Amino acid sequence: MTDLMKVTLTQDAPAPHWGTASVTFQNDMAIVHIKAGDVQRQVQQAARKLQSQGVSSVALEGGLWTVDLQWAFAQGFATAKAQPQVQWTGDAASQTILANRLASANFARHLINETPENLSPMVLATQAAEWLSEIGGDKVSYRIIEGEALLEHQWIGIHAVGRGSERPPALLEVDYNPLASDADVAVALVGKGITFDSGGYSIKGSEGMLGMKCDMGGAATVTAALGLAIKSGLNKRVKLFLCCAENLISGHAYKLGDILTYKNGVTVEVVNTDAEGRLVLADGLQAASETGAPLVIDAATLTGAAVMAVGTNYNAIFSPQAEVLALAQEKALAAGERVWPLPLDPWHRDNCPSPYADTANSRAMKGGGAGGASNAAGFLWRFVAPNTNWLHIDLASAFSDSGDALWAAGATTHGVLTIAGLLED
Repeated sequence: MTDLMKVTLTQDAPAPHWGTASVTFQNDMAIVHIKAGDVQRQVQQAARKLQSQGVSSVALEGGLWTVDLQWAFAQGFATAKAQPQVQWTGDAASQTILANRLASANFARHLINETPENLSPMVLATQAAEWLSEIGGDKVSYRIIEGEALLEHQWIGIHAVGRGSERPPALLEVDYNPLASDADVAVALVGKGITFDSGGYSIKGSEGMLGMKCDMGGAATVTAALGLAIKSGLNKRVKLFLCCAENLISGHAYKLGDILTYKNGVTVEVVNTDAEGRLVLADGLQAASETGAPLVIDAATLTGAAVMAVGTNYNAIFSPQAEVLALAQEKALAAGERVWPLPLDPWHRDNCPSPYADTANSRAMKGGGAGGASNAAGFLWRFVAPNTNWLHIDLASAFSDSGDALWAAGATTHGVLTIAGLLED
C-alpha cells in the first residue's frame, strides 16, 4: 500500500490546543486518544472520523493495538464502496486472525451491499456454496433445491414466499465434515436469505423498501461465520441451510388469507405477507432439526420490533435455554460484539392465533403488535425439534441505513464473530 497514514493509540490526553478532540494529528501520524471505558467503541468511532475525512489507507503502529482493537478500527473504517485498507501490526498469528476476519467480513459485506438485481436467490445460494467450497475443499459438499422441486421436499414456506418472483426460490444445504463420513452433526446453522423484500401484498412504503437488499443479512452472516470458523481450523461437522427467495408481487404471489401446511403438520394462516422471514425460516429450522444437531442457530433480519427494543448497536437473542443465552453473551463479549436477550416463553408460541389454522404468521396490526420480536421467535419455536438447544438471533445491527458514529451506511457484519465463536467452542 502507498500513501499510508500511520495511526497510533495513546492514553494521554490531547494537547490543550486540541481541546477535547479524540483524534489529533502530527505530521503523517493520526493519534487516537483513548480513555477508560469502552475502548473498542472509541477506536471504531475514531476510524469512522478518519474515513469520513477522506483517509483511505492506514498503517496501525504502536504497542497498544490488540487484535480486537485493530478489528474495531477496521469495522469503523469499512464502507460500502471500498474494503478497508489496513496494514495490521503485531505478530504473525495476530495478523492471520485479522486477515481471516477481514476476508470473511468482506464476503458478507459484499453480499449484503449487492444490488437486488444482481443477487437473485440462486445467485446467493451459489455464491455462498462456492465460497465455502473454496475454503473447505473436499470437506465441503452441498446441494441446492430450486423452484418447484421445493414442493417435492415439502419446503412449503420458501416456495410460497418466492413464487411471486420470476427468479425461483432455493434452499441451500451445505455439509462441512472434516471427520468420518458418518460423524454426527454438531451444529446446524440457518440463515434468512430474502434477497429483496417488497413486503408482498402487504407492501412496504418506498422508504422502508429502499434498504431491503439487506434482508438476506442472516444468510450472509451465518455463511461468513462458518467460513471464518473453517479458516480457524474448525474440527466438527456443521450443516448450513440458507432459505433464499425474493418477496415480490405478481399473479403468482402468495396472498393474505392463504394457509400453508408445513412438513411437520403445522398449519399457518398468512395475515401479513411482509412477515415472510419466519415463513422461510420455518423450513430451514425443520431441515436443521432433521440433522439431529444438538445446537441449532438461526440468524435473520427478522423484525423491526427487535430494532425498537435494542437499537441498532445490538443484536437481539432468544432461546428457551438460559445456558444458550449465557454462552452467546459470553462469545459476543469476547469478540467485542453486542447481544441482548429478549423474552421467550412457551406462551409466545400462541401469541399469533388464527381461527383458521394452528397459528398465524403474525398479528393483524402494525408491526405485529406488542412484543413482536418475541412473538416471531415463538412462531419459529414451533419448527424446532424438542430437546434441541436453539439460539435465534434477530439481527437488529446487521445493516445501517444511513451510517452513524460507528458504521458506514450498508452492511456491518455485526454478528459474524459471535456465531463463529459459538461454532469454535
